[in-house]
Amino acid sequence: MSNYQLLIVCLSFLTLGDAVVYTRWGRTTCPGGTELVYTGRVGGTYYNQIGGGANYLCMPMTPDYVLPYQNGIRGHAYVYGAEYQYPIRGGHDLNVPCAVCRSSRVDIMMIPAKAYCPRGWIREYYGYLMTEARGGGSNVRGRTMFECVDKYPEAIPGSYGNQDGVLFHHVEASCNGMPCPPYDPNKELNCVVCTK
Repeated sequence: MSNYQLLIVCLSFLTLGDAVVYTRWGRTTCPGGTELVYTGRVGGTYYNQIGGGANYLCMPMTPDYVLPYQNGIRGHAYVYGAEYQYPIRGGHDLNVPCAVCRSSRVDIMMIPAKAYCPRGWIREYYGYLMTEARGGGSNVRGRTMFECVDKYPEAIPGSYGNQDGVLFHHVEASCNGMPCPPYDPNKELNCVVCTK
């Protein structure tokens, strides 16, 4: 290995190994002790479309358009805003904000169905496990990621309007394959984001 290659490996290790970056879904701020990288609004593929991305995106409030582009609408794929659907807290049909946070800790995980971190881990935030609704009827789109949305979700000011787009629904456990008890199909699942 040359000195140049060794330098690149060391720089990559320092860059990747000294912090973690995560998205705090449903909030515009980061927990204490972390750095706010940017705030945005959640985007994704329209809830009843086939194709497009399967993940939620934290879209910056102001985009950059510096690469060449062709003027005009192509319509091949779009990013739509996200809305809460019948949330326990917050407002139905309000658009979802997000905050990208940087922590000086080096490991991160999201634990579904828990509100507390294992011993030795630090809770960044906790809330409700949410995702797109399951298929059926007009919803033929497919899957999105399960995300941990903050327990006190904020909304984009002035965003009410039932535009649909990509949606956040609460998640419950099914007794078909999940043991009931301890799981309860009548209760929304919690989640926690932990760092170490």
